[in-house]
Amino acid sequence: MKKTVVLYPGLAVSHFAPMVQLADALLDEGYAVAVAIIDPTVNGDITLAAVVDRIAASKPAVTFHKLPLIQDYSPAIVHDAKFIVRYFDLVRRYNQHLHDLLLSMPMPPGSNVHALIVDMMSVEALGVANELGIPGYTFFPSNASALAATVQLPSIRCAEGQPALRALGDTPLSFHGVPPVPASHLTAEMLEGPGSETYEALMGMFARIQESRGILANTFGSLEARAVGALGDPRISPKMPPLYCVGPLVAGYSGEAKKEKPHECITWLDGQPEQSVVFLCFGGTGAGIHSEEQLKEMAIGLDKSGHRFLWVVRAPAPDDPEKPFDPRANPDLDALLPKGFLERTSGRGLVVKLWVPQVEVLNHKAVGAFVTHCGWNSVLEGISAGVPMLCWPMYAEQRMNKVFMVEEYGVGVEVIGWQQGMVKAEEIEAKVKLVMEGEQGKRLRVRVSQHKEAAAVAWEDGGSSRSAFGQFLTDAGCLRQRPTRS
Repeated sequence: MKKTVVLYPGLAVSHFAPMVQLADALLDEGYAVAVAIIDPTVNGDITLAAVVDRIAASKPAVTFHKLPLIQDYSPAIVHDAKFIVRYFDLVRRYNQHLHDLLLSMPMPPGSNVHALIVDMMSVEALGVANELGIPGYTFFPSNASALAATVQLPSIRCAEGQPALRALGDTPLSFHGVPPVPASHLTAEMLEGPGSETYEALMGMFARIQESRGILANTFGSLEARAVGALGDPRISPKMPPLYCVGPLVAGYSGEAKKEKPHECITWLDGQPEQSVVFLCFGGTGAGIHSEEQLKEMAIGLDKSGHRFLWVVRAPAPDDPEKPFDPRANPDLDALLPKGFLERTSGRGLVVKLWVPQVEVLNHKAVGAFVTHCGWNSVLEGISAGVPMLCWPMYAEQRMNKVFMVEEYGVGVEVIGWQQGMVKAEEIEAKVKLVMEGEQGKRLRVRVSQHKEAAAVAWEDGGSSRSAFGQFLTDAGCLRQRPTRS
């Protein structure tokens, strides 16, 4: 009887996209795969809805199930201080729909549900798996270093009534397996004091993660050997289930000519010298993060650096949070950027509105550096392409990622001004020159190239991630003989 693994990704592109990459690996091993997802329209997320539809169309061998909307329920999942609490409530409300879907299987005919893998933000659904007697696993879309730091946090600040971590400012916190992390670099939920609703919700999530049968993390062993070792040490994390490092789960790019017309930026990059272009992009949800003043400082710094650049620009959010804002709105470049900037840099630079095919850009031979918000998907894409990075974190765990990128992996240099809320043109100019011209930039390039080579073989036969995935299948009791590769 054919066995089915059900994936239950989270409601964010950065969580959904890497998790469904697991479908390809499962199909390659000969298993049926079903993806269950809360209908993205529940929160009006048009971007995620489009990504889900596009990926579903590209994977005809995978069965996609959008859980039906709950009548008379319209959640307001906004990214504010209560986001995580509201999100967990949403997942709990959909547990019955997930339960009913799992009961309605086998799908396809002749199969049975053998395992459920849930996104880290959907661990409330593990209760459904337990109720039905289905082994439940957690998918962790971020890095092992962040996981190691977070599971150790209660031992540092565990008693209710202690001051919130935000009171410690930039005081470094010591965790096993990772470099010291300034308290200010923790996520907003972690900075709340014990006893606060958001802190308790976050710590509850990580406690539930550790109750799963295992954790599949989007990383590879050689990149984070110290953190992986700490997570496997029962003295440090006594409740930690098996950790399977199955990354990098990055959208593939073959480099072959495509039938459709290439994006304008690819055509432009084709005409640039090798490793000569600085690429600036701040993630799929980075819209509205940079103010008009910051955009002008960036333009001036790029202009003065003298280097070629490809820059993805989005319109800033209005100063008044009550005003409506559409992150997909085309920015008025002439109004946002310094007068004459586009004309002065024409040919040397290209400014693109809203979006570019990032993986394809990073793998282009003309790209020599990547200015990134340090979202984990972007970090893995940069490493897999062998491109050194300028680290400009924005929110969530990105500030922690910056520490690991600079201090542990050795793949980036920090853009300091973000900590004061404004990166000045002088720093942008200096950091671009440092990476593109300086000795430190050369060292970064060597280090990231080493990680690129390790990432390239991780999913090959005998590679660390392929082996970890095989171990997961063995531990889950669903390993079968895979056809010999030709």
